Amino acid sequence: MSPEVIGLIGIFALLGLLAVGVPIGVGLAGVGLVGLAVLISPEAAIIKGGVVAFETVMKYELGVLPLFLLMAHLCFAAGASRDFFDVAARFVGHRKGGLALASIAGCGGFGAISGSSLATVATVGAAALPEMRRAGYQPGFAAGALAAGGTLGSLIPPSGALIVFGIIAEQSIGKLFAASIIPGATQALFYMIAISILCHLRPELGPKSERVGWRMRILGLGRILDVIALVVFVIGGLMIGWFTPTEAASVGVVAALGLCALRGAFSRAAIGEAVASTLRTAGMIYVVIIGAILFATFISVTGIADVMSDWVRGMHASPVIAIIAMAALLLLLGSFLDGLALMLLTTPIFLPIAQELGYSAIWFGIFLTRTMEIGFIHPPLGLNVYVIQGIAKDIPLAAIFRGIVPFLVADFFHLALIIAVPALTLWLPSVTGG
Repeated sequence: MSPEVIGLIGIFALLGLLAVGVPIGVGLAGVGLVGLAVLISPEAAIIKGGVVAFETVMKYELGVLPLFLLMAHLCFAAGASRDFFDVAARFVGHRKGGLALASIAGCGGFGAISGSSLATVATVGAAALPEMRRAGYQPGFAAGALAAGGTLGSLIPPSGALIVFGIIAEQSIGKLFAASIIPGATQALFYMIAISILCHLRPELGPKSERVGWRMRILGLGRILDVIALVVFVIGGLMIGWFTPTEAASVGVVAALGLCALRGAFSRAAIGEAVASTLRTAGMIYVVIIGAILFATFISVTGIADVMSDWVRGMHASPVIAIIAMAALLLLLGSFLDGLALMLLTTPIFLPIAQELGYSAIWFGIFLTRTMEIGFIHPPLGLNVYVIQGIAKDIPLAAIFRGIVPFLVADFFHLALIIAVPALTLWLPSVTGG
């Protein structure tokens, strides 16, 4: 049996394991080790597994992940989770669909703390959805806006998905963060345009709320200035070269501790819960990364990526057409794989092909993360939709998925823009130096 056939069997075996609920990290590591044992030898596979696990745990660059997670959990403890939506609601709530616009702004602001789509939609959704329903918003539309807005947490730095991609693809995390800022801002803008168009065509979807005076707006803005300063200092310092990624995360943790003290949330219980939550999440991600490296090693040994690259070259298709075909396949896989599994399964296969087509690895990381985000709201999996439905169990899933449709249309237009104009992603890293 040829290595390429063994590689295809391994990919389908991994898909089968994920479909029956095997944890991502376990599935990746299991298929990778078994595949290496078949292709090379069982002894070599076991040695490789040990070396990868040791090198991953000891890797200095990987320290950025638990540190940014700890920064986020400390900000949660400081009570910063609801403030972004409240401030945005004071500024735009009096407009048609204003609270939906505020939910997008709130998700963007909170995403700059959490780095996670699911955390963003759960936290902002718990604060925003009751307010939107009290204001008379159509439930499916309100839930759809929040589910879509939550995806911003995966792209806006400090994005956990981009950190994982940077480690797997051996790319600069600072450059990935810089590259994500303009796509993240334009993604939020596309969502806001969709909301404005819908609410002008059908005002009953998002009625106006009571106008808040400028004094209350300024007072509300003062409640998030400390968090904004923290994010700008940490992410800005990383992008302009003041800090390495690990140093930036370390500074962020110290600043978040100061934020807790400033807001009166510095207690043994709060700090202990933040540390415990960080350890649980980081431990899971470490296992996933170890499994992904083993799976990527197996894929590289099979030569599948080289075969697919040759196949793409043989088609004589333009790079844009090849990337569109890749996006369609990623969206199809995203219908039944969660985002992290999609990224870790496809990066070792698609990244070499994208580079062969002339695309940079930094651009591909943003493209892949953006495609992965669509999977968070794309039926039938749509994890963000299920999070929102857990917050408001009386809203049927079908109604939420209908409410998602306009935002999926905006997503496809935005993804097309990223493909058509790579400079949208690559200009800022070239200016800042990453």
